[in-house]
Amino acid sequence: MKALVTGGAGFIGNWLCRELLAKGDEVLVLDDLSSGRYENLEELESGGRLRLVVDTVNDPAIVNECVKEVDIVFHLASAVGVRMIIDRPVHTIKSIVGGTETVLQACARYRRPVVFTSTSEVYGKGAKIPFSEEDDRVMGATTMRRWSYATAKALDEFLALAYWYEARLPIVIARLFNTVGPRQTGRYGMVVPSLVRQALRDEPLTVYGDGQQSRCFTHVQDVVRCLVALSGCKDARGEVVNIGSTEEVTILELAQRIRTLTGSKSDILMVPYSEAYGEGFDDMRRRVPALEKAARLVGYQPTLSLDDILNDVIAHERENAC
Repeated sequence: MKALVTGGAGFIGNWLCRELLAKGDEVLVLDDLSSGRYENLEELESGGRLRLVVDTVNDPAIVNECVKEVDIVFHLASAVGVRMIIDRPVHTIKSIVGGTETVLQACARYRRPVVFTSTSEVYGKGAKIPFSEEDDRVMGATTMRRWSYATAKALDEFLALAYWYEARLPIVIARLFNTVGPRQTGRYGMVVPSLVRQALRDEPLTVYGDGQQSRCFTHVQDVVRCLVALSGCKDARGEVVNIGSTEEVTILELAQRIRTLTGSKSDILMVPYSEAYGEGFDDMRRRVPALEKAARLVGYQPTLSLDDILNDVIAHERENAC
């Protein structure tokens, strides 16, 4: 197989490339390096079975050329991180919706199967826990920039499913829940690498809001294995599938655990949302996935615990002299 990975120089993308190469596939990466890093792929490119094209998924000509020469497409290219969403809402919406439309048009033209990565953000402020793929969504007001990402990703899902219903384009939508692991940047507000780096420097650990908002963190290795498994599952076509973990932790507890695992002397600094992101910032209190569909389709179960994740990230950051 030859696979196209859009956003392949990003955090999840480069791990997916490694997984595909390990199973013997060739990989073509399309990434504009706006949030991805060439260093993530440098050692892989030298092996001869991965090629990087530095360009945008918003260019139809480039996308067509790339899609035409592969057997399957993994569409990961997207704006990422709360900080970027708040600071660059126009870029966020245009890159997500425009890029996905361009990729889907090319895949429909050449009949290439697609695995599209969406996000748990599309559940919005839903109160029913755990979040199931068929649940209603509850979105915040359009005046809150924070919800532009969730809305854009939901529109992408509608568009992808429309291609499935109208053209029977083979497509799987994977909703990812807080994917974490080595080589993740904290540049756009990712909480685990940010807290680990602060802890290793004995700097205050910044926890936003009251710290009681909870998340379920998933090791990136579990995520990419599931993405690859879903790509080969015919029963998953036309489906939306959660990928995540059910090990729930509050952000305050997360900071305390990171402090313990690193042996840090850091204090914990509580920062109001208004100070971090401006007045009126909205957030989910809990984000827990239902995983029954992924288990039924491909036997998915997360294999790495939160402590496994944190120890991997800590070891990586120490090795890279953060």
